[in-house]
Amino acid sequence: MSQKQPDARAIPVPSRRLSRLGQLGTMTASIAGNMALNGVAQLGRGQRPSMQGLLLNPSNVRRVADQLAKMRGAAMKVGQLMSMDTGEFLPPELAQIMARLRDDAHFMPPAQLKQVLNKQWPDRWLGAFKNFDVRPIAAASIGQVHKARLKDGRELAIKVQYPGVAKSIDSDVANVGALIRMSGLLPKGFALSPYLEEGRKQLHEETDYTREAAQLARFGALLSKEPAFVVPDVHHDWSTPEILAMGFVPGLPIEQAANETQETRDRIATRLIDLALKELFVFGVMQTDPNFANYLYQPQTDRIVLLDFGATRDIDPVIAERYRKLMRAGLSNDTVAMMQTAAEIGFIGSGTTDRQRSRIERMMRGIFDALRDKALFDFADSTLSQQMQAEGMALAEDGFVPPPLPIDVLLLQRKLGGLFLLAARLKAKVDVLSLLARHLEPAP
Repeated sequence: MSQKQPDARAIPVPSRRLSRLGQLGTMTASIAGNMALNGVAQLGRGQRPSMQGLLLNPSNVRRVADQLAKMRGAAMKVGQLMSMDTGEFLPPELAQIMARLRDDAHFMPPAQLKQVLNKQWPDRWLGAFKNFDVRPIAAASIGQVHKARLKDGRELAIKVQYPGVAKSIDSDVANVGALIRMSGLLPKGFALSPYLEEGRKQLHEETDYTREAAQLARFGALLSKEPAFVVPDVHHDWSTPEILAMGFVPGLPIEQAANETQETRDRIATRLIDLALKELFVFGVMQTDPNFANYLYQPQTDRIVLLDFGATRDIDPVIAERYRKLMRAGLSNDTVAMMQTAAEIGFIGSGTTDRQRSRIERMMRGIFDALRDKALFDFADSTLSQQMQAEGMALAEDGFVPPPLPIDVLLLQRKLGGLFLLAARLKAKVDVLSLLARHLEPAP
């Protein structure tokens, strides 16, 4: 969940499905009109208009991102899920639209917030609070978080779901899917529908705050003997299916740890990478959202605060074992086993050409070679990421169409890529090989 941006504003969330559909329709009509005007202007200059160029001009990009940000809910969340910093299966032009949604999060005006709270809590609930800050401390696609103190002394972080977002998920996902298809930028043969369907299911889970409360308590138990991490406790007496009341835990945005010593930055990145490996190989459950705002750092205690468990997902043991096999094969330089396992996971499909397979093999070998190259992997060195980006672009230009991946794999890749980006932001150096060695023994 994003920390409040300086330009965030109090904008009512459209809660009725017809209202949301109307706003998307108005946006689409406006874009179409803009495309027509620009097309006529280009023809007048003797130019041949490009549909992609007409759709993806700066004005339309801004209009799409702004409208989805105002709507919030599934419309905004699908955009965030599509704007993956890992793997980028969307073309850069379309990803540009969606990337803005990672940072743009407006919030409900106080009047609308009060309506939501009155509906969810008992009459005269305000009398139980010593104070309640109506301006949120964080806001995202599905809800916003407020700091409050009860008269009994408890200090809470209260996550309030935007009205109507749960009921609008199906229509929002369908409408955003239509927008993506309208762009004409998806690779020919790319199957978007399975991703939209899985995204729809995940969004229904994320809007169930009772489920999130259970996952929060679950991780609290799993990490109860891990002093490096803090998980907020759930306050069930003030929680409902659309409100999650947690203990307020202070901390600095994790990115600010970039100002700490090299030793501290290395330790933070090491802990988070090790936690992700434990989630995959030991716990069998993972918090799959890599948003930086889901982590806080406490310099005084040297602890990491873990937030937002709405995207928590049980990991298929078969998928976890395949990842274990892939990593073992790659690190032992067993190319045959590495490529076979990559196909089992779903990275390579029946339509992948031999030339494309060779390029994928080269990309994977490059990753494992970099991990083996030095005792400490330097995330500040952009050489590997630049190589992967160049290879990925060449693969796309060769006509590679990613096979439909299991949702577990898609979310795993997103989580691991997000941790890579965070470690790079911290300019951390991590003994990744030693971390992997702890988890790569065959499952009993």
